[in-house]
Amino acid sequence: MCGICGIYSFNKNDGNDERTRVMMDSIRHRGPDDSGIWSDKKVSMGFVRLSIIDLTHSANQPMTDDENRYVITFNGEIYNYIEIREQLKSKGYTFRTNSDTEVLLKSYIEWDKKCLGKLNGMFAFALYDRYSGKLLLARDRYGIKPLYYYVDSDKLIYASEIKPILDINPELRETNEEAAFNYLVFNRTDYDESTFFKRIVKLKHGHYTEIETKTEIFKWYNLKDRLRNQVTEGNLKDKLESSIRLRLRSDVPVGVCLSGGLDSSSIMSVLTGKFGRRDINSFSAVYDEDFEQDEKKYIDEYSAALDNMYFTTPTYDTLFNDKEKFVLAHGEPVPSTSPYAQFKVMELAKDYVKVTLDGQGADEELAGYHYFFGNYYKELLLRFRFIRLIFEMISYYGKHDSIYAYKTFLYYLMPAFLKTKLRKDKAGYLNDEFYAEFRKDNKIAGELYSSGSLNEALYKHFEMKLEHLLKWEDRNSMYFSLEARLPFLDYRVVEHSLSLPSSMIIRKGMTKYALREEMKGLLPEKIRMRTDKTGFDTPEDEWFREKKFKNYIMDMLSSGRFRNYGFINADRAKELYSKHLEKRINISKDIWKWINLDLWYNHFIG
Repeated sequence: MCGICGIYSFNKNDGNDERTRVMMDSIRHRGPDDSGIWSDKKVSMGFVRLSIIDLTHSANQPMTDDENRYVITFNGEIYNYIEIREQLKSKGYTFRTNSDTEVLLKSYIEWDKKCLGKLNGMFAFALYDRYSGKLLLARDRYGIKPLYYYVDSDKLIYASEIKPILDINPELRETNEEAAFNYLVFNRTDYDESTFFKRIVKLKHGHYTEIETKTEIFKWYNLKDRLRNQVTEGNLKDKLESSIRLRLRSDVPVGVCLSGGLDSSSIMSVLTGKFGRRDINSFSAVYDEDFEQDEKKYIDEYSAALDNMYFTTPTYDTLFNDKEKFVLAHGEPVPSTSPYAQFKVMELAKDYVKVTLDGQGADEELAGYHYFFGNYYKELLLRFRFIRLIFEMISYYGKHDSIYAYKTFLYYLMPAFLKTKLRKDKAGYLNDEFYAEFRKDNKIAGELYSSGSLNEALYKHFEMKLEHLLKWEDRNSMYFSLEARLPFLDYRVVEHSLSLPSSMIIRKGMTKYALREEMKGLLPEKIRMRTDKTGFDTPEDEWFREKKFKNYIMDMLSSGRFRNYGFINADRAKELYSKHLEKRINISKDIWKWINLDLWYNHFIG
């Protein structure tokens, strides 16, 4: 787990090493253990290392092959590197390190780009061929590891984060206003290759690009094709256990971010119940008992099975003090304070481990969010399965005493323009001119929210929604020099889950039906049969009523800087905030978006 960056010149490398070192300094938190740079007349490749597997100096990067033809810098982990190494040894390859980096390098030498399909892991890497002068950039299947780039007629600049690119190209500090629109209206970021910066993009997940005289992008992993040809053999639990076992491969201590929800608890139950690992450290965010979404009563289910459990309590005070640090760590706006709770968990974990396991991804493959009920109801309606539809709707109300699923059902039946208008009306603080400019042909309303079945909705979440969660996971962990591993995003688990019939994902008013059934007897019943969905929620609605935040927010909304952004009508925002202070409404997520956008704009746009 590391940070990579570099500059590829279409003409010649003119002083790029110095600029590459500036970028390396900008991502030093991603790799405090070592660093290196390699260059020739075409390319300058920088690397900072967080040592996880093979801690020796011989595993440092940039790494070259035995013939000095190829040079690689690699961010991530190849979990099945031992199996691939044995396969390569049978073909006559020898190895001078025990690292997965060398396995990746020699896999490319043996199989070229086809090696990507053999990798079980998370990765973003740059590989340069000195003979041909070509640079290959590649990214993992689902976008766990980030890779950003900027290209013009002279050069391509790439990095694991956006800030290094800005540090050597301050002229790129321009806002992508469409990204700001979808952030404010739909709470969505990272739905395609675009970023909040107009001219900086990311290499899409499951893609690679080969660069010589121009940049061409190719898709190496097609999830839809994989699902079309998938035969659902075995069961989900066995695949999850295999995934966890692989992700325990490490030469440094491993812990678990334990939220008390079904996903992280499933991981912990496999570790303690199946693998007998009492020594695994757990890290959790908890609040006082007055906060309804506090998870401690579920986390405590593991108190008898674990030797070391650690807790942190985010507060309005810590958020107020950390807000600028948090915004700088992420580099792009984040639409809620939930990732801040994870930020504090990672801050806690850094004193005990270098690797964490997390339940990220399970909600997207097993319909963990309650709005997925709306997708399922739409599927049943379109397939004329009216009796099943009525049964499921009644079951939902009986389990949850809520009509939220019914609202999403109606919302998904609406045309795209009406979906956008309703979300805009809910965010009543938008400037009218700003809304008018971006309301048509919206990708979120027209694609992500227009699925005809539950399985289609889950697939689109992997293509258009999951990646923003993965980005937040990456920034939160790497800011504290931690590696976060995600067992539910093993491609075998993903392809199995997304190939299940919808009735095995949602049934009797419950989400994640297959996982709940297969974890019976291993997962505590109190957790296995939970019907609420909490995640890393915080008491942000009360936080933003505290005097410290009240003064800060009112000053922000009154500032000329805030009014000049052009996104938000500050007078309307003030009216809504006054209602929030009076507890007439709860718009805490919108308030945070105002704060985050203002801080981001001040730090990154100027």
